[in-house]
Amino acid sequence: MRNTARYVSLAAAGLLALSSLTACADDAASTASSGSGSKGDGKGTKVKIMVGGLDKVIYLPAMLTQRLGYFDAEGLDVELLSEPAGVQAETALVSGQVQGAVGFYDHTLDLQVKGKAVESVVQFSHAPGEVEIVSNKAAGDITSPKDFKGKKLGVTGLGSSTDFLTKYLAVKNGVKVSEFTPVAVGAGPTFISALQQGAIDGGMTTDPTVATIMDKKAGKILLDMRTPEGSEEALGGPYPSSSLYMQTDWVNSHKDTVQKLANAFVKTLKWMSTHSATEIADEMPTDYAQGSKLLYAVAIKNTLPMFTEDGVMPKNGPETVEKVLKAFNPNIQNADVDLSKTYTTEFVAKAG
Repeated sequence: MRNTARYVSLAAAGLLALSSLTACADDAASTASSGSGSKGDGKGTKVKIMVGGLDKVIYLPAMLTQRLGYFDAEGLDVELLSEPAGVQAETALVSGQVQGAVGFYDHTLDLQVKGKAVESVVQFSHAPGEVEIVSNKAAGDITSPKDFKGKKLGVTGLGSSTDFLTKYLAVKNGVKVSEFTPVAVGAGPTFISALQQGAIDGGMTTDPTVATIMDKKAGKILLDMRTPEGSEEALGGPYPSSSLYMQTDWVNSHKDTVQKLANAFVKTLKWMSTHSATEIADEMPTDYAQGSKLLYAVAIKNTLPMFTEDGVMPKNGPETVEKVLKAFNPNIQNADVDLSKTYTTEFVAKAG
């Protein structure tokens, strides 16, 4: 009961802190939508996109596209909204609150077996961009995922992609899903606090949280999946993660709008591939740096290798994701997933 109470207390504190972070991100999105940092009058075709954490570097193309004015250039009035975890962005999409979601591609497979037709239309990445970090106290006990047994491991939210990947790493290394405890701690200050206070022994997170932990010397990196090489080592292949995904019916009935979104995002990905981390940081809202622009630039630099340059789904990427999910998800283990329906390259091919 004490542990339960502790988790409830932590969750409450986490929600409070996360709501503050989300409010900052939403404020930035609202400002960008009204024309700040963009070119245009904001009177184009209206599209709402929910992002699983606007200030996370893995989802950076969403706000960067807004700031560079590429949505406006396509005649789009895009409103970017933010939720602290990708699973919440998924919920907003399938409930019809928004037309698009920026989150992990793996949700499209998970949703298909639940009877929902959703597809990735722009693939931002070919690696997860995730890092498994252990606390200084637990570093001696956790030297690989084989040591996850009996541990409390932080994830952004239950049912999130960090939850999926943590379960896969455990099962792949001989630890049953029932033998460790996933704890929803969000990202940023709530994750760091949980790590420092011993509420979790380790956990999976992204930049800029990773950069802050390293700067504070609050933990150690166990697995780094911010590069294609790191993804290959940990997961056995390319792992398409952050993407723009939408309901298939909406895509098919709004092809002109989807093409404009693809044009804007592919233009951003190309821009990112020819600019430095510092130049990218200069374009982003100042509050995303959380007081240290230098540290924020380091976070971007470390995560840049995960991004594609053209928005195209990496070869064999969907198969890697399916293999990961089948390892622990009973719904997908017992289902035939039609991977061809989980993504399309129709729009990025034309954008390129």
